Amino acid sequence: MHELISGRWSARGYDDQATITAAEVATILDAGRWAPTWGRIQPVRFIVGLRGDDTFDRLAKALSRGNIGWAPRASALVLVCTTNDVEDAKAQTYGAVDLGLAVSQMLIQSEALGYNAHPMAGFDVSAVTEDFALPVDKRALLVVAVGRLADSASLPPEIVERDARPRTRLGLDEVAFTGTWGRAFGTG
Repeated sequence: MHELISGRWSARGYDDQATITAAEVATILDAGRWAPTWGRIQPVRFIVGLRGDDTFDRLAKALSRGNIGWAPRASALVLVCTTNDVEDAKAQTYGAVDLGLAVSQMLIQSEALGYNAHPMAGFDVSAVTEDFALPVDKRALLVVAVGRLADSASLPPEIVERDARPRTRLGLDEVAFTGTWGRAFGTG
């Protein structure tokens, strides 16, 4: 597996003095823009805030209690939106799939640029929908924090402890099957 994938993790301990350029953010957004899309509909849209600007502050204000303590230390916050066509179940489903693919590519591109990116579902959807005047055919699904990792000495102990936890995933034999559900797919 490529190290950009195996080494990627969702940190919380960002350097609140580090900055990111608009060009670097554009590269990250471009990675999302070039993700596969169902039926070529390209439903994914972004609202971007750089730390210190009004958009960043408004996105940070909408974060849930679990994210407000660390995410505003990031260099950028990106609200990621997709289609909101409640009359078309396929568009709803595949719009969410397209968003997931886009965000995944954004996370890897962030890593390639030396940043860490952390997707979050913990934010007030109604607040951002109203505050950013999202059209009725769009829905906000995620906020992605992008930043540089901080020296642990500058971070609160609870963030250092959470970021130090080992990154684990279920074994392939627990998630990949063949023939029938539960019969592990083997590699040899």
